[in-house]
Amino acid sequence: MILIRNILFQTAYWMTSIIFALGALPFIALPTRKPLMLWILAYTRTMCFWMRVLAGIKIEVRGRERLPEGPCIIAAKHQSWGDGFVMFSQFFDLAFVTGDHLEKVPLLGGILQKMGAIVVDNCGGAVARARLVDTDLRKAQRENRKILIYPEGHLSPVGQRHRYRKGVYHMYKGYDCPAVPVATNLGLRWPQQSWQLRPGVAVLEFLDPIPPGLGKDEFMNRLEEAIETRSIELLGDERPDGIVIGAELPDPQI
Repeated sequence: MILIRNILFQTAYWMTSIIFALGALPFIALPTRKPLMLWILAYTRTMCFWMRVLAGIKIEVRGRERLPEGPCIIAAKHQSWGDGFVMFSQFFDLAFVTGDHLEKVPLLGGILQKMGAIVVDNCGGAVARARLVDTDLRKAQRENRKILIYPEGHLSPVGQRHRYRKGVYHMYKGYDCPAVPVATNLGLRWPQQSWQLRPGVAVLEFLDPIPPGLGKDEFMNRLEEAIETRSIELLGDERPDGIVIGAELPDPQI
């Protein structure tokens, strides 16, 4: 039964993605971002619908009342390819941080640009960081947007973590707004990029905001402790055997 569910979900996943990607083309040429963002909202909610109906994954969102009004940084745990679908299904006009490699993908680059995604030059150093603060962050703040970032920069197996990158601190400092840690256990249901999904409840939980103005070490420690501690707690009795909970993984390129 689970195998059949997975086949049905993967079929729906790819068909829906192709249809929505092609359907996004006319919106790129429009002068405003709003129609495309509504299209993205419809796409991600459709994907969450397929997750629930076909894969048997029920999404439970907690702590939305903790989100501040207006701009903020949403710093989330990244365990699953489905994380983005779940997060974007909760917001209209959410900005997000991505690496510059995605800009080079045909069609996707134009969609990202129209969405107002914050594209990080992975090799740009201090110059690129200054440009990021002076242009992208200031623009997002003027537009009253929330920004999503995955501070590890990689998908992590449940119960484990990658090194938290200091780029999240530079964004937090440059945006001068609260940062909201987000914990999840979605990796139990949709592990990383696996095609095999497992039925059950998946939780996305917004935690207490970190106020602006903290130094780098204090901010990074508070952010990582909040995300990792709660994400591990959300595993409950389903903690995987044979791994060291909270273990730090090397970056994939090392």
